[in-house]
Amino acid sequence: MANDGSCATQLIDGDGEFNVAGLDNFIKTVNLASCGLSYAVVAIMGPQSSGKSTLMNHLFHTSFREMDAFRGRSQTTKGIWIAKCVGIEPATIAMDLEGTDGRERGEDDTAFEKQSALFALAVSDIVLINMWCHDIGREQAANKPLLKTVFQVMMRLFSPRKTTLLFVIRDKTKTPLEHLEPILREDIQKIWDSVRKPQAHQHTPLSEFFNVEVTALSSYEDKEDKFNEEVALLRQRFFHSIAPGGLAGDRRGVVPASAFSISAQQIWKVIRENRDLDLPAHKVMVATVRCEEIANEKLNQLQSDKGWLELEEAVQLGPVRGFGEKLSSIIDASLSQYDEEAIFFEESVRNAKRKQLESKALDLVYPAYTTLLEHIHAKALDDFKTKLEQSLNNGEGFASSVRTWTRTIMDEFDKGSADAAVRHANWGASKVRDKLRHDIDSHASSVRAAKLSEITTNLEKKLTKALTKPVESLFESGGKDTWLSIRALLKRETESAVSEFSASVAGFELDEETVERMERSLRDYARKVVENKAREEAGKILIRMKDRFSTVFNHDNDSLPRVWTGKEDIRAITRDARSASLKLLSDMAAIRLDEKPDPIGSILHSSLIDKTSASTSSQLVTREASADTLASSTWEEVSPEDVLITPMQCKALWRQFLGETEYTVTQAISAQEAFKRSNNWLPPPWAIMAMVILGFNEFMMLLKNPLYLLFIFVAYLLGKAVWVQMDIAGEFRHGTLPGLLSISSRFLPTVMNLIKRLAEEAQGNQTPEESQGSASQTQRRRTNAPQAEFS
Repeated sequence: MANDGSCATQLIDGDGEFNVAGLDNFIKTVNLASCGLSYAVVAIMGPQSSGKSTLMNHLFHTSFREMDAFRGRSQTTKGIWIAKCVGIEPATIAMDLEGTDGRERGEDDTAFEKQSALFALAVSDIVLINMWCHDIGREQAANKPLLKTVFQVMMRLFSPRKTTLLFVIRDKTKTPLEHLEPILREDIQKIWDSVRKPQAHQHTPLSEFFNVEVTALSSYEDKEDKFNEEVALLRQRFFHSIAPGGLAGDRRGVVPASAFSISAQQIWKVIRENRDLDLPAHKVMVATVRCEEIANEKLNQLQSDKGWLELEEAVQLGPVRGFGEKLSSIIDASLSQYDEEAIFFEESVRNAKRKQLESKALDLVYPAYTTLLEHIHAKALDDFKTKLEQSLNNGEGFASSVRTWTRTIMDEFDKGSADAAVRHANWGASKVRDKLRHDIDSHASSVRAAKLSEITTNLEKKLTKALTKPVESLFESGGKDTWLSIRALLKRETESAVSEFSASVAGFELDEETVERMERSLRDYARKVVENKAREEAGKILIRMKDRFSTVFNHDNDSLPRVWTGKEDIRAITRDARSASLKLLSDMAAIRLDEKPDPIGSILHSSLIDKTSASTSSQLVTREASADTLASSTWEEVSPEDVLITPMQCKALWRQFLGETEYTVTQAISAQEAFKRSNNWLPPPWAIMAMVILGFNEFMMLLKNPLYLLFIFVAYLLGKAVWVQMDIAGEFRHGTLPGLLSISSRFLPTVMNLIKRLAEEAQGNQTPEESQGSASQTQRRRTNAPQAEFS
C-alpha cells in the first residue's frame, strides 16, 4: 500500500532537531502552499510497536517505515515524520509520532513524549490514538499514561484549537464496539477529570476542546483481509474531513498552508524552550511573519514591474497623461495579489500588513509623483511666462493679462494634478500649487518691476536729453532770466514726462500711492538732472566768464568785431564785459529752482564791480565792507544744499578772472594808442610853418627851374608807390622797431619790382591778370592792417 508519492520526510529527529530544509522541500514537492486553508493534518500517537506506521501506510497510502516482526519488537519511528496522504481530498498531511513507553528512551525520559504530543495537538486537526483492545477498562493499561500526557499538554495551550481525537482500537475481540465505546469514554472522562486544569478551565467540559470518535480494527496479523476492509472504510471518513460534518468540520485557528512551515517551526521552538504555547498569539505571529513575507514579495514585484518602470522612466522626461490612473492600477494589482495570498490569515494582521504594503508602495512611487508635479509646475510656469509676454507684446494691459493667465494656468495645473493623483494616497498638490502661485506672483512682480523700470528709464533718458543741452545752452547764454527759463523748461518737460508716464502705467492698475511715489521720483530725477548739470557748469564757470568777457569786449552791439580806432571808451566797455561775466557767476553761484529771491547778484555786483570804480576814502570803506560780505561759505537766504559756488570761491574766481582778462584790456589799449600814432605821422603845425618860412627861397628856386619840379614830382610818385606797395603805415602799427626792420628787409625787392613793372608797362606787355593780382595783393595788405591792430 506504500506509495512514493507520499514524500515521507523526517520533520523532527530523535534529538529534537527541526528539519527546516526537509519541510520546505516537502511543501514545495507536494505543492502545499497553494492549498490555502483547504488542507488537513492527521497525527497518530500511541505505544511503541503498536502498529502506528502500519496503520498510517494502509490508511493513507504513505510510506512510513514499519517494524520488522521477525527481528523483534523495537523502536521503528524516531522523532516525528510527515508524509502526504495519497488520494485524499482535500490535501491531507499524515504525521507519524515516535511511540510512547519505549525502552530506548527509558522510563523517566518522558520529556520528548510530552513535547511531541503537544506539537501534534498544536498543528493537527485529527489525532489518531492507537490503543489495544485488551487495555480498555484496565486501570494500569498502556493507554492511561498516553491520555494523561495528551490532556496535560493540552492545558499548556491557552486557547487550544478544537481537535478530533479518533481512538483506534486495535485487534478487536468479539465484544461489540457498542459495549467497548461507553467504557472507553468513561475512562477518558475520568482521566480528564483527574488532570489538573487552570483556574479558567476548572469546569470546562471535554467536548469544548475535543471531538471524541471511536473505531475498532481487526488484527492485522491474524485477520489481514478483514483489517484491510475496515481500514478502507475508515479511509473514506478522511475524504472532505474539514467540510461541515466531517471529522474536523468544526476545527478552529487553522494556519494557511503557505505558513505551515513557519508555524511548525515556531511552535516547536516554543515547545523546546519549555514555554507555554499561546496558540492565538502564535496564530497572530505566524500571520504576521507570513503576511509580511507576502507583502515584501509583492513590493519587490512592484519594484520590478515593467509597467511601473516604464511609467517611472517616462516621468523623468516630462509630464505623463493619465499618470494617476495608471499608477493606481499597478498598485491595485499588487494589493489584489496580496489579498489572494493572505486571505486565510488573521484578519487584523492581514489588514495591518496590507496597509503597510500600501504605505511602502506609495513611498516607492512618491518620488515619481513629486517629479511629475514638478514637471507640471515647471510647464505651467513656462506657459504663464510665454502667454504673459505675448499679451504684453500685443498691447494688452498688464494687470488684466496677469489676472487672465493666472486663472487659466492655475486651472490647467489643477487638472494636471488631479490627473496625477493616486487613488490610494491623499497626498494632494496644495504645496506645489501654492509654490506655483507664489512663483507666478513673483514672476509677475518681476515683470511688472522690469516694465515699470523700462518705462521709467526711457522717460529718464528723454528727460536727460530734453534738459541737458537746453540747460547748458541757457547757462552759456547767461540771459537776463536764466533760472526763470530753466524753471519753465523743467516744468514743461517734467509735466510732459509725468503725463506720458501716467498713460503708460494705466494698464498696471497701480494704487494711487505708488503712482504718486513714482511720479514724485520722476520729478525728483528731472530736478536732479538740472542740478547735476548746474554743478557741472559751475565747474566750468571761469571758462564761461572769460568767453563772455571776450565776446562782449571784442564785439560791438551788432556782434561785429571791434576795431580800436581810438574813439572807443575802453573803460566802459570793460565794465560792461565784466558785468556780463559777473552775471554768469551770479547765475552759477546757487541753484534757483524754488522761485525764491536771493541777494547773490546784488552782493556780487556791489562787492566786485562797484569797488573797481571807488576812489574816495569813504568809498574805500564801503568797498572793504562789501568785500567782507564775501568772506563766508554760505549765501544769505540760500539753502546749503543749493550752493554751487560759495562767496569765498566767487571772490577767488573773480580775482583769477581779472588776472586772466587784464591782458586783453591791455592789448586793446595798446592797439588804440598804436592806431592813434599811425594816423598822426605828419609833423606838428609849428614845424610846418617853420619849414614854409625857412624854405621859401628853395620854393622860389623850384618855381624858376621846372626841371627840379619834374624831378620832385617823379620822386613823389615813386615814393608814393613804394609807400602803398609796402604799406608802411601798417608796418608801423606794430611798433617802430618792428616797422623799420620789416621795411629794411622789403625795401630793395619792392623798388626792383616797381622798376620792372614800369618797364613792362612801357613796353605794353602787362596782362590784366597781373594787374588784377597786384591790386588784390595791395588790397589784402590794407585790410590786414586793421585786423592786426585789433588782435
